[in-house]
Amino acid sequence: MTTEFLRELGLKLLCLSNGHGEDAIALRILRELQQHPHPPQLAVFPLVGEGQAFAQLENARIIGPVQRMPSGGFIYMDRKEFLRDVKGGLLQLTVAQFKAIRAWVRSQTESGNQDAVILACGDIVPLLFAWLGGAPYAFVGTAKSDYYLRDENGPLPRKSHIFGWISSPRSVYFPWERWLMTRNRCRAVFVRDALTAETLEKLGIPAYNFGNPMMDGLEPENPAGFYGRGAELRERERSLVITLLPGSRAPEAYANWQLIVEAAAGILSLFADRKLLFLGAISPELNLEALRPILEFFGWRQDGETKTQRREGSILRPPVSSPQEIQKESPNLLLPLTFVQRKATLILTQQSFNDCLYEADLAVAMAGTATEQFVGLGKPAIAIPGNGPQFTPAFAEAQSRLLGPSLILVKHPAEVAGTVQSLFRDPDRLQLIAENGLRRMGEPGAAARIAKCLIQRFGGGDSNSKLPTIQ
Repeated sequence: MTTEFLRELGLKLLCLSNGHGEDAIALRILRELQQHPHPPQLAVFPLVGEGQAFAQLENARIIGPVQRMPSGGFIYMDRKEFLRDVKGGLLQLTVAQFKAIRAWVRSQTESGNQDAVILACGDIVPLLFAWLGGAPYAFVGTAKSDYYLRDENGPLPRKSHIFGWISSPRSVYFPWERWLMTRNRCRAVFVRDALTAETLEKLGIPAYNFGNPMMDGLEPENPAGFYGRGAELRERERSLVITLLPGSRAPEAYANWQLIVEAAAGILSLFADRKLLFLGAISPELNLEALRPILEFFGWRQDGETKTQRREGSILRPPVSSPQEIQKESPNLLLPLTFVQRKATLILTQQSFNDCLYEADLAVAMAGTATEQFVGLGKPAIAIPGNGPQFTPAFAEAQSRLLGPSLILVKHPAEVAGTVQSLFRDPDRLQLIAENGLRRMGEPGAAARIAKCLIQRFGGGDSNSKLPTIQ
């Protein structure tokens, strides 16, 4: 297909996604596609939730019905949640969504446009819908990785035998998922890491490892000037910085917060002679005031007026105006809350997620995507299993397989402080964690590399041109 022909008809791309995290990954790829000299015409279809992330995307309409389900998208973790969704209209919604996808493909065919393609982002659900849609498709596998089953040294011991019967070479993807990936209309499969791509390639699947888009766009809002003249002295004198990640969904996140603050209390006791800075990275969907009671119970008190603070040379940039003036000008702006206890400071923020990741030495985490992003920066995270519905012991154990030595599981908040101490007494272990995080999560720029490959596979690019690679 020539570029001139592409200009005449234009590539039409429908993106299917099924969850908040999947929407965010899809959004990054679609934005990169729009930067192409001859961008495709985009349509989107969030199959789970209302797809609010796509409101940030210009000229991309939602093609069918969307609805927020009671489970919030975690039906695969709990049978009760699934039944709640069925009662809430899940089956009717699924049928309507399938009809909408078929109608979109049919409308492109009837208009004479043979360049209609589907990009499925998520798991088996959008992948199946892409195949049923009848158009050529590509798949971005956001959820699965062969690290769940093995690492570079071989198979991992496992509690479940659910994967035991899968044909060799072993793959985390089930046979029916791999069947969908081997269809002629499936032109590309973008996986999370090299280990997964290697297995799928051996099975004849067009798998590519261009990195993980969830590591894109994590540059700090307030770049640190920390590593300059006198950095060694400042390193010895600075605060130990710990990011707190309770998750994003209520009411689970509030229950997680109680466990995390209890863990912070143990760190305060063990590191009583060192300055500590805790950064609570709180989802905008949560209420900061709901986090206050547990902080006060563990002895934290609010530090005068609401403000941000500056770590030695960086941390969250303080506002140029007083908090009262900012609140008057922007009443919907959620200002950070600052608490103090002994030589420690705790900042709750809903605005500076990237800074919270970059500034921290480690994290106490009970989250999904946020934990993976933190580990991808080469830093250790300590996890305490909760009661769910997301961050259950089973989820935490699976996440520890995915992230390997970068994620340390403890059974109780009281164990966190000792784990922190042992980590910082072992520089070789910290170096291993830094290398592991990069290897498992990949370098930034994945969305751009995936977009370039999509244009080459579907948009008439030079088939002999070099595919994007991880730099």
